[in-house]
Amino acid sequence: MTAAVPMLAFTLTLGLGVSVLSGLLGIGGGIILAPALLYLPSWLGIDSLDMRAVAGLTMTQALFACLSGALRHQSHHSICWPLVRCMGLTIAGASFAGAVASSVVRNETLMALFAFLALGAALLMILPQEDQPSPQGDVPSFRRPVAVAIALCVGFLGGLVGQGGSFILIPLMLWLLRLPLRIVVGSNLAIVALASLSGFLGKLLTHQIPLELGVALVLGAIPGAQLGGALSQRTPTPLLRGGLALVILLAAAKVGYDAIPQ
Repeated sequence: MTAAVPMLAFTLTLGLGVSVLSGLLGIGGGIILAPALLYLPSWLGIDSLDMRAVAGLTMTQALFACLSGALRHQSHHSICWPLVRCMGLTIAGASFAGAVASSVVRNETLMALFAFLALGAALLMILPQEDQPSPQGDVPSFRRPVAVAIALCVGFLGGLVGQGGSFILIPLMLWLLRLPLRIVVGSNLAIVALASLSGFLGKLLTHQIPLELGVALVLGAIPGAQLGGALSQRTPTPLLRGGLALVILLAAAKVGYDAIPQ
């Protein structure tokens, strides 16, 4: 079915706006995009989308916005590729395992646990912490066992409850791996892109992505993430931390609300 022009314009604009936040804060953006796609169209009097289409479009935005944003951050040498390979592959496998295991676990309890973890992550962003200096030309060192453990836990739990969990990864990498904030933001974008690739391909091959809306979303996502990545390099670290804390708090509130039986 051909998408109407107002819906195409809405999707492009939303993809642009959400992807600016993706590039700026180093998150996938799905925690903002999904409810916006679900609820805003009906408020604006345009065609509404079902949850399958919303999930497909959210995965599309996460992949292309994170790829675009990661390229921008890489131009500023703000990505630790050994960390991306270590955590990205681990979180992809753990998320798949969690998705398979979710069929035998009570969802409300897990959603509440995930919301609790997101709240804890937001508090970690608020707590004062001296930012680590960015290395000049050298790859920052990190503890691989800790990085793998973080990716396993967040990936598995995220797979259980159907959430990416990238907004939880950032504070955990800051506090447990002791990496500079700008390295964490850039690396997280690359990790999310790697973790999103298999999900995007699966949804594309099973026709769960409305192609016209997907193209409109990507056309907004790529320049939006580039703009956000450029702004991120110019934004003072305290403002970046505050923005991340706010987004994580909103994510925790949304996931916590979803955990309440309706």
